[in-house]
Amino acid sequence: MQIDLRSINDFKKIIWDYYAAHGRLFDWRGVDDPYKVFISEVMLQQTQTARVATKYPEFINQFPTFEVLAQAPLKDVLLTWQGMGYNRRGMYLQRAAQIIVQNHGGLLPNNPELLDALPGIGAATAASICAFAFNTPTVFIETNIRAVFIHHYFNGKNAIDDKDIFPLVQATLDHENPREWYYALMDYGVMLKKSLANPSRKSKHYTKQSKFEGSDRQIRGKILKILTHATEPVSQEQLLSMINKENSRVASIMAQMIREDFLQLNKEFVSIRDKQIQ
Repeated sequence: MQIDLRSINDFKKIIWDYYAAHGRLFDWRGVDDPYKVFISEVMLQQTQTARVATKYPEFINQFPTFEVLAQAPLKDVLLTWQGMGYNRRGMYLQRAAQIIVQNHGGLLPNNPELLDALPGIGAATAASICAFAFNTPTVFIETNIRAVFIHHYFNGKNAIDDKDIFPLVQATLDHENPREWYYALMDYGVMLKKSLANPSRKSKHYTKQSKFEGSDRQIRGKILKILTHATEPVSQEQLLSMINKENSRVASIMAQMIREDFLQLNKEFVSIRDKQIQ
């Protein structure tokens, strides 16, 4: 899709004007500590902003640097992470911190390719981290940005592919202040979703989140909640009896979590696995 300079400027004015009047304030915005940006971007994956706003200061207070996070017991990390959902992110977050300490001297790389290689990051989050932590003019798409471009440039169309949105994000990017521009786009996208039928539903990549109640994800969360709060060793038999689901299903999920290095088995006792950096 071709867009001319005038239409780009008109589009930017709409976004900047809205942001000037309605820009949101969060603890992770405008900070000059790349670690804090890194934590917020991982937290914001698949989690509503309101929940992150509550959990973020607690997590930063408990683990204020990459070094502290890397050395902490995984049990403590997961305990603090509880309430965020998708507990793998908490585990991957610590593993990423350990790699950053071991391989980068505890300094967050300003390189999307290096960040993409970290556990649980991915290309879009790597690019967003560089934009927000270093004000680097990287190009990425997330749900609110997607909504903005679908609304303004794909009227009447459905099954819109991100590959068709990406050039528009690139063409309209503010290279002088990409960090603030992305804040503005996201805030405008949130407004669109509240005031209109969610434009993201027209995306080829749109999927509804699977039901949580009764899901394997819920059982995984219960297992971790029991083990992170346990003050004494918990046996496999005790764990199975504490979760009101089929024993074979719980045992299968527990075995998967052991393979993933979430859990470890010592004789008949199950616990959170702890991998300290050397």
